[in-house]
Amino acid sequence: MTELPLLFTREGSVAVLTLNRATARNALSPELTCRLADALAEIDADDSVRAVILTGAGDKAFCSGGDLALSLPLLSGARQPETEWDRRFLTDDGINDRIAYRNIELHKPVIAAVNGACMAAGMEMLLGTDIRIAVPQARFALPEVMRGVIPFAGALARLPRQIPYAMAMEMLLTGEPIDADTALRAGLISRIVAPDALMATAMQIAQRVAANAPVAVQETKRTVIAATGRTLAEGYALEEISKARVMATEDAREGPRAFMEKRAPVYRGR
Repeated sequence: MTELPLLFTREGSVAVLTLNRATARNALSPELTCRLADALAEIDADDSVRAVILTGAGDKAFCSGGDLALSLPLLSGARQPETEWDRRFLTDDGINDRIAYRNIELHKPVIAAVNGACMAAGMEMLLGTDIRIAVPQARFALPEVMRGVIPFAGALARLPRQIPYAMAMEMLLTGEPIDADTALRAGLISRIVAPDALMATAMQIAQRVAANAPVAVQETKRTVIAATGRTLAEGYALEEISKARVMATEDAREGPRAFMEKRAPVYRGR
């Protein structure tokens, strides 16, 4: 039986998505792209999911990008669709946006557990995540210009906002990779952990996030994203909108009450 290219598991309120094409360095085939988009839609609609971990199978790559034999030739017209996955990949508008969290609202926090090479479309997915940890051997690159194309799932807009401009431009214009230490210094990732501690650390972070009040967590993410690139006054106005939403919840009353009663809060997301 052929193994699924995406593994979707749950540990309590944490969803774990594993790109499962290790022999292809977890490259995004049409089927994997469609399945990942569907999984993210399911997660977004499921109130019981409060945090997400995204990782890759094996120890070589988080995601090496779009599959150069299967996906990119479809987009360029060099290959005609052969399967239902191929046809959906071509006709489902915005599917590549959805897997890179671009032009969609997924307010549940996503933790990237980078187990190896993070390249091209894999790097663009990374830029749409919220908390990022990586193993020492991880490498990060946007090599599209070396292949005659450009990143088209958010990197051109996001990367210069997330790391220093000159470093972003060097990555984008040369296509050369940076190592995990450089990524950490630039703020692209938040920490480096040993390979055997990667998933345990990611789960620990995800569970800590998931233990917090869901509306507060999601409104925090929503406001930070919406305020990026706006004036301070516009950002403050967005904060006020989120404040009103959060303060109207029962969880906003439960948190202080639990603190005063010296017990763990029970947050219900409402």
